[in-house]
Amino acid sequence: MFVLVEMVDTVRIPPWQFEQKLNDSITEALNKKLANKVVYNVGLCICLYDITKLEDSYIFPGDGASHTKVHFRYVVFRPFLDEILIGKIKGCSQEGVHVSLGFFDDIVIPPESLQQPGKFDETEQVWVWEYETEEGAHDLYMDIGEEIRFRVVDENFIDTSPTGPSSAEASSSSAEEVQKKEAPYTLVGSISEPGLGLLSWWTNS
Repeated sequence: MFVLVEMVDTVRIPPWQFEQKLNDSITEALNKKLANKVVYNVGLCICLYDITKLEDSYIFPGDGASHTKVHFRYVVFRPFLDEILIGKIKGCSQEGVHVSLGFFDDIVIPPESLQQPGKFDETEQVWVWEYETEEGAHDLYMDIGEEIRFRVVDENFIDTSPTGPSSAEASSSSAEEVQKKEAPYTLVGSISEPGLGLLSWWTNS
C-alpha cells in the first residue's frame, strides 16, 4: 500500500530559518510542499522518510535565501494492482460504490465489478447484492459506513496542473470546468469474487 520513492528537489530556505539546523529546515519545507499532495504518476505523498544526500547550498544575487539540491526518499500511498484493501463505504450512486480509507477517498467500485447479480436501490440509494440460496434470493445491502474488502484493479492519474487559456472563447467554458473538479488520483476496485465485499458477509457465525 505504501512505497518509498526516491526524489530530487531544490529547496529554498529563507534567511530567518538559518538559525535552525539545515536538515530540520529542509524536512519542514519538503513536508509543507509535498505532504497530502498527489504527484502525477507517483501517488499520494504522505511524509518524508529520509534525506539521502545534500548538495552544496547557494545564495543567489538579489535573494537572501539559500538554495540546496536535495536527494530524499518519500513515503507515498500507491497500492499495487491486485492488492486487497479494507475501507469503509462512503456512499453509493449509479456510478458504483464509493469507498474511503480514511485518508484517501477517491476509490470507486463500478457496477460491473460488484457481486452479481446486483441492483441499485433508488429509494435507499444503495447497491444490493441479490444473493441466491436454496431458499430463494436474499438482498444484501451495501450500507454507508460498512467495512468493505476490495481488490485494486486499476488506477487513474489526471494531470490537474493549470493550463493557460487557448482562446478568448475558452473563457465562457472555463467556469463550467472549475465546477467539475476531477480527482488527480483515483483507484478502481472490484468485489466480484468470493471473500470480497462487506466484511459482515463473510464472518463465521
